[in-house]
Amino acid sequence: MQYLTLNNGIKIPILGFGVYQIPPEDTEQAVLDAISAGYRLIDTAQSYFNEKEVGEAIGKCGVPREELFITTKVWIENYGYDKCKSSVLESLEKLGLDYIDLVLLHQPFADYYGAYKALEELYEDGIIKAIGVSNFYPDRLTDICLFGRKIIPAINQVEINPFNAQYPAQANMEKNGVQISAWAPFGEGKDNIFTNDTLVGIGEKHNKTVAQVILRWLLQRSIVVLSKSTHKERMEENIDVFDFVLDEDDMLEIMNLDKSESLFFNHQDPEVVELFNDLVGAIKKQMHNEK
Repeated sequence: MQYLTLNNGIKIPILGFGVYQIPPEDTEQAVLDAISAGYRLIDTAQSYFNEKEVGEAIGKCGVPREELFITTKVWIENYGYDKCKSSVLESLEKLGLDYIDLVLLHQPFADYYGAYKALEELYEDGIIKAIGVSNFYPDRLTDICLFGRKIIPAINQVEINPFNAQYPAQANMEKNGVQISAWAPFGEGKDNIFTNDTLVGIGEKHNKTVAQVILRWLLQRSIVVLSKSTHKERMEENIDVFDFVLDEDDMLEIMNLDKSESLFFNHQDPEVVELFNDLVGAIKKQMHNEK
């Protein structure tokens, strides 16, 4: 595993395992398998409703706590100073930990100023080792870096894949001293990404899969990247990316795939804001009905 150093000196694994959309009943085993495969960065969130199961896996995995890097994210309904602070302490309890390595604000809506202040205080108290944001567009990120904080965010986690490469956003983060991190590196399979001629050709050149090519492309851009699978053989495939290097032609070919558009949603679209307002409520209702 390779590591990057955040703006506060904390080291983070460059390749991690995410548990988005993994059902709670499958999460513990998935995390145990990921840790067994070599992952040390585990990424969850309040809105994934599987923090407890992630914590159970951490407790059983046999790897010393200090070797693991655990991330969670605060959901919008817990924004504002008081609610954010209490929700992080609740996440800490669910995870069964004495501290959380990284806590992010999950979306750039509502009272993220108040929520960020709460994260700063928890950081100063040593309960969180690093704080940051997720899905913050360059204007929102610059806003919080300049006006809304005492502590510069350590990370901004955003959608990055070959069709939405985020080159300008990365440049803005580097300007502000913020580490870029990628979710959905495979675009959840959208736009036939796994059969894309360019990516398939580069994979054949290096005797690697398209997924491995995408992950290697991100690593060579010094991007912290999260992959996800419930299949151990796929987890092992995704972490097997440290034994080859893409050359300049490969990197340029992948750069030319960039359409600079999200494969999922535009956070600056009012209808998307409304969607996020309803999203977690619907998930909660579904989980309640299943019990």
